[in-house]
Amino acid sequence: MSLKRTNAENNVIITPPDKTLIIVSIFIIVIGIMSVFSAGSARAIREGFNPTYYLLKQLAGLVIGTICCWFATFKMDYKKLRSFALPYSVFVLVLLALTASPLGISANGAQRWLSIGGIRFQPSEFAKLAVVLCFAIVFSKDAKIFKPEKYIYYAVFLASTFLIFKQPNLSMVILLLSTTLSIYFCAGGSIKYILSGVCVAIPLASIYLLHGYQKMRLYIWLNPDVDPRGAGYNIIQSLIAFAEGGLTGVGYGNSKQKLSWLPEGHTDFIFSVIAEEFGFVGCLFLIVLFLIFIRRGFMAASRCPDAFGKLLAFGITFSIGFQALINMAVASSFLPATGIPMPFVSFGSSSLIITMFMLGILLNISRKKVQRISPAGGVNEY
Repeated sequence: MSLKRTNAENNVIITPPDKTLIIVSIFIIVIGIMSVFSAGSARAIREGFNPTYYLLKQLAGLVIGTICCWFATFKMDYKKLRSFALPYSVFVLVLLALTASPLGISANGAQRWLSIGGIRFQPSEFAKLAVVLCFAIVFSKDAKIFKPEKYIYYAVFLASTFLIFKQPNLSMVILLLSTTLSIYFCAGGSIKYILSGVCVAIPLASIYLLHGYQKMRLYIWLNPDVDPRGAGYNIIQSLIAFAEGGLTGVGYGNSKQKLSWLPEGHTDFIFSVIAEEFGFVGCLFLIVLFLIFIRRGFMAASRCPDAFGKLLAFGITFSIGFQALINMAVASSFLPATGIPMPFVSFGSSSLIITMFMLGILLNISRKKVQRISPAGGVNEY
């Protein structure tokens, strides 16, 4: 029997967090842990580590993430995040700036990581929460863009986006911009402004902003066989993994592509390993889990009694769902290759911890439902 505490002052029922959202998230996380162990063990052996090297690091991130999720769900009020948003965003901006310093770490041609006190993490992952918090505040009162009190948020956002672009990390820039537009649209923003911004951004990006290798990615995406051993290698090997998996897959742990052929099988292309080991059925199951996650997240947003909570829940749900969609689309070659992990699933403590904290905020919001008084005098939950 669940207990419900009624706050008579603002007429809101505080209920337990959304059980369906919790169960779905647990399923996705378990699939992620299994996949990281399967895909990461082969890589760890090649690098001279224990086969459980990546698994243990992911489990450590999961423990920290679970604590963050529990705290965000039960030990705080999401409304207090209003005062936390701008200082947190400035802090993330400072971390992003430090990636260009000697503290920054380069890998695969990108300088996206920091190492402080022996702890390595990716500051751009923390920018996802900063963007959602800031624009939930900006548009919670109205969807007007040109208001002086909003300019500080725009300035921090543009500076952070610029630093992420310079790393370079175009996929994260796309995610942040898409999340911003979705929150603006949800707040009642003008479709004309959105379309105008997109029409201006795409030509500018293609002409002035994209680096040479990023333009090459677009070309290789359409013609991977042009350079099968170079730029087109990842796409081709990923598609081979999908083909090998067939309907039901080759079985857990039996992926061949992860052994030597599929680069970044434990991170960016983990969906390809899942496709090979669990086949179309496994992929469909994971997709359905994310769709349920998105639906329950949007339901939590619609039931929230205040505009800030609505936009916060919507932004978190969109950010996680859209990131998963991009990762799946890249692995299956529906989109050009990008370096963006699958939330909850791909290896990466930074991504897992911040995603778990965002989940906790979403669960916190799902605890608050509007109390309606029926004509007969009864109380109905919305």
